Amino acid sequence: MTRRFEGQVAFITGVARGQGRNHAVSFAREGGSIIGVDLPEPYGTLDYETATAADLDETVDLVEAAGGAMVAVGADVRSRAALDEALEIGIDRFGRLDLVIANAGICSAQRMEEVTGQLWADIIDTNLTGVWNTFAASIPSLEASGGGSLIATSSTAGIKGLPFFGPYVAAKHGVIGIVRTLANELADRFIRVNAVLPTGVATEMTAGLGALGPLLSARPELGAMFQNALPVPMVELQDVTEAVLFLASDAARYITGLELTVNAGSTIR
Repeated sequence: MTRRFEGQVAFITGVARGQGRNHAVSFAREGGSIIGVDLPEPYGTLDYETATAADLDETVDLVEAAGGAMVAVGADVRSRAALDEALEIGIDRFGRLDLVIANAGICSAQRMEEVTGQLWADIIDTNLTGVWNTFAASIPSLEASGGGSLIATSSTAGIKGLPFFGPYVAAKHGVIGIVRTLANELADRFIRVNAVLPTGVATEMTAGLGALGPLLSARPELGAMFQNALPVPMVELQDVTEAVLFLASDAARYITGLELTVNAGSTIR
């Protein structure tokens, strides 16, 4: 096992399970420490259960078992003040910040006319404003460390108009705009800004989108839009993590403004 991130510190949102947890554990295996946040409270607008405080505690246990250290804070990415506080706690312990992974996100499937104002706000505020809050809160600390890496989790839906995911698609397109803008704005400070764009990933969130099946059954001509070119229905957590760790590593030291697709070819058809 390489130790690419020895002595480095990562701030990861949505860390209690899924992609965020896998990123944290893999980063810890390679020598890094983690400041991690997640919201241990339910969203009333979603059809699936979101992460809990017990999930967040389990991530800490897994990070420590991997040889790393972690500061975990129950915080909502929709609140800049909450993220500022979490970063202050983490940097007080670890002394620096090198990597930021804005990963927190939620999703829901329905026809656009069935999207409520509250659901729209929840998805946009979490998936888009949450990325902005995460990055904006982190920039001063990255600059104080002499530079670093900002990585956002966008999606195939960030460059493709997937039906029945209106608010999610809008947010993930917006994330690409943030990445492109900040890659230019922060280059003079040696802060690199990139995005990973997965297709469907085997997570609790994806498993909770059962409403999509009936919607596509009623509109079978749209089903092909969700198919990957490679003969797999979705990718695994580690596939996304490997892309994230590459972008965070010195091997990508001159890569910025990149939209790295980890999507089994779902956008080449």
